[in-house]
Amino acid sequence: MPKPLRRLVLLLGDHLDLHSPHLATVDPERDLCLLVEARSESQGVWSHKARIALFLAAMRHAAEALRQRGLRVEYWALGQHPYDDLVGAVAAALQRFAPQRLALHEPGTWALAQGLRETAAAAGVAYELWPATPFLFPLREFESWAKGHRQHRMEFWYRHARRLTGILMDGEEPQGGRWNFDSDNRGSFGKAGPGALPEPLAFAPDATTSEVLATVEREFPGHPGSLTHFDWPVTMAEAEAALKDFITHRLPSFGRFQDASWPGAVWLYHSRLSAAMNLGLLHPQKVIQAVLDAHAQGHASLAATEGFVRQILGWREFVRGIYWRYMPDYLQENALGATLPLPHFYWTAETEMACLRDVLRRTLDYGYAHHIERLMVTGLFALLLGVAPQAIHAWYLAIYVDAVEWVELPNVLGMSQYADGGRVASKPYVASGRYLARMTGHCNRCPYRPQERVGSTACPFTTLYWDFLIRHAETFARHPRTALQWKHLESLDAPTRSAIGERAEQLRTAWAKGV
Repeated sequence: MPKPLRRLVLLLGDHLDLHSPHLATVDPERDLCLLVEARSESQGVWSHKARIALFLAAMRHAAEALRQRGLRVEYWALGQHPYDDLVGAVAAALQRFAPQRLALHEPGTWALAQGLRETAAAAGVAYELWPATPFLFPLREFESWAKGHRQHRMEFWYRHARRLTGILMDGEEPQGGRWNFDSDNRGSFGKAGPGALPEPLAFAPDATTSEVLATVEREFPGHPGSLTHFDWPVTMAEAEAALKDFITHRLPSFGRFQDASWPGAVWLYHSRLSAAMNLGLLHPQKVIQAVLDAHAQGHASLAATEGFVRQILGWREFVRGIYWRYMPDYLQENALGATLPLPHFYWTAETEMACLRDVLRRTLDYGYAHHIERLMVTGLFALLLGVAPQAIHAWYLAIYVDAVEWVELPNVLGMSQYADGGRVASKPYVASGRYLARMTGHCNRCPYRPQERVGSTACPFTTLYWDFLIRHAETFARHPRTALQWKHLESLDAPTRSAIGERAEQLRTAWAKGV
């Protein structure tokens, strides 16, 4: 007589860390692993084909690795089960296999965590929640830190994290005498451009991934994006190879040029490791240690090393803490009262604005844009235009392969759109077309002029920037972090202000109509 099932172990698509100590407790005689491809996970937001493919390919490879380990695996692929919704599929699995417990790592979304807990309770099954493994700290560490700080600033969390770990520390002081090297990491390529760039290591689809690509084209033909360039790492071994490639070829120049953008340049010196970390294929501690080792060997400067470490030890852990501290209300934040729909060209890249056209085209082709292109091109435009933060949030969550709600939502609503009123960022990150002219190579290929505020040839970023200052003067003119920026309004006379407002309204009306 078979033993009753002790645990149904649910492996989610963003928790594929096969080195998890909790997976080591899985007994093939008493436990069953379940992985489910749920259509709603791709249709809740209109997901990029590459995003769907990355999750499915990583899941199928993980399932095979678990089988080779000798574990029992139940894999429900698209088209092989009738459940569109992941929670509904789990409910059916609980009824079918009758386990004593449902075990899983902490989900990456608040709604899924709630739904699964309620499903287990309804089935009369114990809920065994394991800590999420692809992080450096448990959530309780952030919560303890947050309770002691009235304002939750990433910089202060980052210093706390470095003191706890000793990373880039000399005793109680930061290496080099500075906590961050931002001022050294804002280089642009100049008129000559970046020159020859090292291409990241590519991973040709194997038979499993090729089958996934065919499935995505068949099951999601109307979804945005392309699979032509799909070469992402989909296993833990591939993710480690990608890390080594980044350390060798791009880390030394990452710091200086991390904020720069250039037409047609997809990767520049960025690592493209975020997707692997967010899926659990690559542990952040391994990434940080590899970077620290490269610095110790003289391969990367302190500025490049610190700039990269800050993204993981500081920012990644910080936004995760913010997400879980403020959900579910955080999703509805709209401090600036923005209400416009997202312009249709975000899905097509059909716009005359050269910077947006290039970044959007590459996003649709690859499912990727680096962090400054997201913040200061696609995000900045939505902020200046007045797009409803939930609309731009849904776009980011759908369109980028590394998007999981815990990381994407605070980055978009907080950092990019200032919709949370300052929980994440101390001020709105707003700039005119002049910033884009300095940091990118787009403006000399564009019909618009970044130095002009009004008129048919004025850069829309510049027009909307000044309009943003005017519209939000009451909120930010006396703000300690923004007063100097808003003081520039004093140079505008009444006719100029009126002309800016009129032109801005023309732009909003046109894009709201899909023109």
